Amino acid sequence: MTVTTISDRQFEIIEAAGKILSTSGVSGLTIKNLAKEMGFAESAIYRHFDSKEAIVVAMLGYLAENMDERLGKVVSNQKNPKENLEAIFIDQFAFFSKNPHFVVAVFSDGLMEASQNINAAILRIMQVKMKHLMPVVMQGQQQRYFTNAITTEELIHIIMGSFRLQMFKWRIANFQFDIERQGKNMLDVISTLIKN
Repeated sequence: MTVTTISDRQFEIIEAAGKILSTSGVSGLTIKNLAKEMGFAESAIYRHFDSKEAIVVAMLGYLAENMDERLGKVVSNQKNPKENLEAIFIDQFAFFSKNPHFVVAVFSDGLMEASQNINAAILRIMQVKMKHLMPVVMQGQQQRYFTNAITTEELIHIIMGSFRLQMFKWRIANFQFDIERQGKNMLDVISTLIKN
């Protein structure tokens, strides 16, 4: 299922599932609770998704495609690599600030080992991010914006790891701090660490 094939109703179900994940965690996300949240019969949910897993996989698939589209627009030849790197993360923090349930889907305890399909969907999200980060970081190293003392892959691990840690901290703080402001602070630190 891709963004282009997801129906409006399926998107509503994904959004409702996200709200439940945000308030009740993975254990609270049941078809029964979802039906109650939406004011539907459980059978109505099953007409659109055959399981809780299918809903989470669709949510993560939507996130991957949405991210691919958004990041494709923020990276520009008019910007230098440092500006493009910042644009990627500023866009990510702004998106998650408005849609924290996607953070919950990616970082919920129990999701990671729950299924191969969910693991594959999370891997796809990471691959999309790599797709947009890799050329920016490589170009930054070639143009001497970023250090060449370590490999491009290692730099990306540091950058992505810092982002994931920041998002995880926000998640376990129950979204109680300004992720866009904290994210910008994190970006400033990363920029200092990786500059040439």
